[in-house]
Amino acid sequence: MSVFATLVEQLADLLQPLFSTAATAAAIVLFTALVRLAIHPLSRAAARGQKARTRLAPQLAELRKKHAKNPERLQKAMMELHAEEKVSPLAGCLPSLLQMPAFFLMYHLFSSGRMTGHTLFAAPLGDHWVDALSHGGVLGPAGRVYLVLFAIVAAVATFTFRRTKRQMAAAPPVVDSQAPGAGAMAAMSKVMPLFSFFTLISVAVMPLAAALYIVTSTTWTAVERAFLYRDMPAAGALATAA
Repeated sequence: MSVFATLVEQLADLLQPLFSTAATAAAIVLFTALVRLAIHPLSRAAARGQKARTRLAPQLAELRKKHAKNPERLQKAMMELHAEEKVSPLAGCLPSLLQMPAFFLMYHLFSSGRMTGHTLFAAPLGDHWVDALSHGGVLGPAGRVYLVLFAIVAAVATFTFRRTKRQMAAAPPVVDSQAPGAGAMAAMSKVMPLFSFFTLISVAVMPLAAALYIVTSTTWTAVERAFLYRDMPAAGALATAA
């Protein structure tokens, strides 16, 4: 964690001439972009894996029908199919897991008071939305900073929600209706696109520094998925629901 903290501090020093008192906030945004750029190859690999799993869906459905009465044989056959096609069921989790240390860094640094005094315009990076409301209200100097963040998150969430709905409408069914848990998966796929709006709650309850990380990363994710899944709606819809 100390290595990441030092990196943020050094980035803030470099950006000081350009951003003055907002240099640390700019460093957080740049740090987030660097983290996402570093794991972009894994995101590309996850996209390839999701596309492959989408293509394998009919074969997996056939295996479920063939080995419906033999769960052990079904599991083995599915593993063999994934190995043959070089598809890892866990590949899609890696980009999210690797972001966790960076996110907790932002949360820890400013929750612990280690970097007090840094602001984004009038909003201290260690404060929460409730602090902004108690010092000037919704339209106060700090409150307006949060309004901008809320507007960005709402725009990205709306874009993600509409794009996912279009993908799901255009994509053929890829889940075997007879497979175990298929009903729950279908219900979840309808609800999951709404989860992007939950980022609004995160921005409201977390320190501003962590909220900046979340807003930057969420925006990056929306643009990245629009690019990576542009040629395969079904895989994009499943990746969002995952």
